[in-house]
Amino acid sequence: MAINSIIDHTLLKPEATSIMVENLCKEAIEFGFAAVCVNPYYVKKAKSLLKDSNVKVATVVGFPLGANTKEVKAFEAKKAVEDGADEIDMVINIGALKNKDYEYVKEDIRAVVDAVEGKAIVKVIIETCLLSKEEKINACKLSKEAGADFVKTSTGFSTGGATVEDVKLMKETVGDSMKIKASGGIRNFETAKAMIEAGASRIGASSSIKIVAGENEV
Repeated sequence: MAINSIIDHTLLKPEATSIMVENLCKEAIEFGFAAVCVNPYYVKKAKSLLKDSNVKVATVVGFPLGANTKEVKAFEAKKAVEDGADEIDMVINIGALKNKDYEYVKEDIRAVVDAVEGKAIVKVIIETCLLSKEEKINACKLSKEAGADFVKTSTGFSTGGATVEDVKLMKETVGDSMKIKASGGIRNFETAKAMIEAGASRIGASSSIKIVAGENEV
């Protein structure tokens, strides 16, 4: 399987412009990426640009801190789907997890799952760089219990990104019941390949073209 087919070609910079989103979508079509991942403001535009392609539109909810209330995240997710999003990457409530308020964490995720009504895939960003091993395991278990489709390592906006060790731990925790997205700091083919070998079935990257070029050189 070519690596391009599992890459989310990502542009989440706050200064992203319409022209940058247009280029992102053109590149996604040209290279056959799985999806583009854009901020909610650009979902409609991306959907329009990709309407005649197989590239999906992913967007973020509760991004990048995860500290919004579950009601706000649910509203964001519902609006994103109405605007054309096929996939929702939501940030877990990290503070609630650290407070051991596991019921709220689960409700927070489930609110988004329920809001999309099966019309979009839900990926839960657990922000591994801020969590202990126990917290990572609990975050994965709660995501599974809440009915999400993926657990995802990172926003790319915190103190660290994906690591092979974290992807392995996530895979050990959820097994085949969920998929894993590795994101944050993946800038070349070798790193992406290592994440896939560890258990990731989707890669989030802004260096997507460089990653694909590296595969072609092998």
